[in-house]
Amino acid sequence: MEIANHPEPSHDVIKNLRKLSTRMVLFQQFAAHSLGLAHTDFKTADILNETGPITAGELAKITGLTTGSVTALIDRLEQAELVKREKDPNDRRRVMIVPVKDKQPLIRQHFLPLTNAMTELCSHYSEAELALINEFIMQTSAIHEREIQRLSESDAE
Repeated sequence: MEIANHPEPSHDVIKNLRKLSTRMVLFQQFAAHSLGLAHTDFKTADILNETGPITAGELAKITGLTTGSVTALIDRLEQAELVKREKDPNDRRRVMIVPVKDKQPLIRQHFLPLTNAMTELCSHYSEAELALINEFIMQTSAIHEREIQRLSESDAE
């Protein structure tokens, strides 16, 4: 697909986004390993911190894992004390997977040098530039969400 406006810079951005994505995955793998977790477990804990309490079925849908795999994953996260199972106050038959906030400082500690470096990088940009960068990141995330949905629907067929 040829990009009509700014083809060369657009290709560079796409190439660098792929490179960034790979570096982010590698960083997350090393961070997970340093906490004694598998990468999927680490990212699932992050998803739960983003979503808040959800059911195992909802987590399976988000991650694309089978319900059996999600049950084993939740068991590992519960053993690592990153989540706990609680009865849904609105429907006592449902179990909610709840992130444990007490572990967040430990996880944040692993991200602190990265957070500091990114804060330093952001300090070199104006508020308007940061707003543009933030908008680009949000749009990129939305594109990824749509592609995740598309792929999950094609897997279900």
